[in-house]
Amino acid sequence: MDTNKLYDLWLEKAVIDPDLKAELEKVKGNEEEIFDRFYRELEFGTGGLRGVIGAGTNRMNVYTVNKATQGLASYVLNHGGKSVAISYDSRIKSDVFAKNAACVFAGNGIKVNLYPELMPTPLLSWAVRYLKCDAGVMVTASHNPAKYNGYKVYGSDGCQVTIEAADEILGYINKTDVFDGVKTADFDESVKNGLISYIGDDVIDNYMAEVRRQSLHPELCEKSGLKVVYTPLNGTGNKPVRRILKEIGIKDVVIVPEQENPDGTFSTCPYPNPEIREALELGLRLCEKEKPDLLLATDPDCDRVGIAVPDGDGYALFSGNEVGAMLLEYVARERREMNKMPKDPIAVKTIVTTDITAKIAEKYGVELIEVLTGFKFIGEQIGFLEKKGQQDRYIFGYEESYGYLAGGYVRDKDAVVASMLICEMAAFYRTKGKSLIEVRKEMYEEYGFYCNKLDTFTFEGASGMQKMNDIMDKMRTDYPKTVAGYKVIGFADYQASEKTDLASGAKETITLPKSNVISLYLENNNKAIIRPSGTEPKLKVYYTAVGSTMEEAEALQKKMSAEFGELVK
Repeated sequence: MDTNKLYDLWLEKAVIDPDLKAELEKVKGNEEEIFDRFYRELEFGTGGLRGVIGAGTNRMNVYTVNKATQGLASYVLNHGGKSVAISYDSRIKSDVFAKNAACVFAGNGIKVNLYPELMPTPLLSWAVRYLKCDAGVMVTASHNPAKYNGYKVYGSDGCQVTIEAADEILGYINKTDVFDGVKTADFDESVKNGLISYIGDDVIDNYMAEVRRQSLHPELCEKSGLKVVYTPLNGTGNKPVRRILKEIGIKDVVIVPEQENPDGTFSTCPYPNPEIREALELGLRLCEKEKPDLLLATDPDCDRVGIAVPDGDGYALFSGNEVGAMLLEYVARERREMNKMPKDPIAVKTIVTTDITAKIAEKYGVELIEVLTGFKFIGEQIGFLEKKGQQDRYIFGYEESYGYLAGGYVRDKDAVVASMLICEMAAFYRTKGKSLIEVRKEMYEEYGFYCNKLDTFTFEGASGMQKMNDIMDKMRTDYPKTVAGYKVIGFADYQASEKTDLASGAKETITLPKSNVISLYLENNNKAIIRPSGTEPKLKVYYTAVGSTMEEAEALQKKMSAEFGELVK
């Protein structure tokens, strides 16, 4: 069906949400606007759905959510499932999408466990596992701008679904007519008959107890005198993060007032991502007044956390690579010192996360496992250990994009436990007379100066995906032979599952799942990894630059960045 016919059909049938009708009327006769809304369906994959909120097949709305939910419901029933859990964040229409999804599951006879208020992503993973559900849905677009929303799907293990499961769900979605193929039930009636029920406080309390169990030195926090400024960036972290900090004895917590309460417009931080400085500006401004030891910022669904610490007259932002590496060392060293290290301990990182991790793991006798980008692959490794009765071997996992997890109680990154451990780590070093700036400096001096940076190149609209695919195809056949003066000595294509030593020609098989990722290995342990984002119209390039000083490493990274900027035009 062409885009104009789809537009006419939606204009006739899209009546559930009056906002959709108004939007469709507004773009009447505008071919470009109509085309962008209807030229494709939102892509469903292991990350679920994510897109701009609005009318059309290429938008997040009650119809695209209901269609995806019907596909997931068919999948659950086909596998003998009976129940699901649903959570949602503070984004525009998140509560509406969550309620509609609940009605579709109920219409298919599937029991729904729904949080009564917005709740973080890790608490959705926890609810799926704790309540022994067959699947879960988290309505969120994580740290995207306010115009986006999303729909993340979880399996019974509490991980985001695998490639195989996503493909099967997509098969059911494709068989579903967006208007006439969805079974739905009345929400209030479903609450009365028990098909939809609200998740109780006991589930949250037990989650918080599991988070507390990951603490190593809770006794230090109360007496350390640590002062924290915290911003939930108008998202779901406000209650659980403040609660856990209070429970471990950190009482001096100042909240950024403009970003305390839920606000789906994110009016004070249009891009609510703790990875970028702009999102932390209000927090940094409050730090100038309050002079805390630490600034914490969690993203809207509270699975990522960023920090800033005092540095001279201002505050320095730490990268996700730096925080993760420092947490791994803190956890590994203190577990060893306290005789709490399991036999044959394991840490997990993604392939785009800093290689300094390997040196830290080696020092403490920790086996390091590398996985594809996406925290579900870290969760999957915990699941493998659990099946062998060895879950306790897992001590820590992280990814460069500010996601961390200690303990296997959930299977996604968790900014609640990360916030607790970051504060505890800061309190621990404070009692030793060290600042986190000094600890970071010592880490680089011991293990080497690694500059890890990320460039993102945006390709919007209908032609954007094709442009990214063309760049990746060209990189496979015509990659650069040198980068920033360093020879390319190795090439890995994760789509072809093959890594090649360019000096000898020797090839080895990559045992990870196939993925649209290319790695270029340079002399002196430098590296560049290129991949399209799985959730946004962006091409990402991850750099590893190694120097004898951080200034040298940073200068090299800038050269690498400049050269790749030309390559991906």
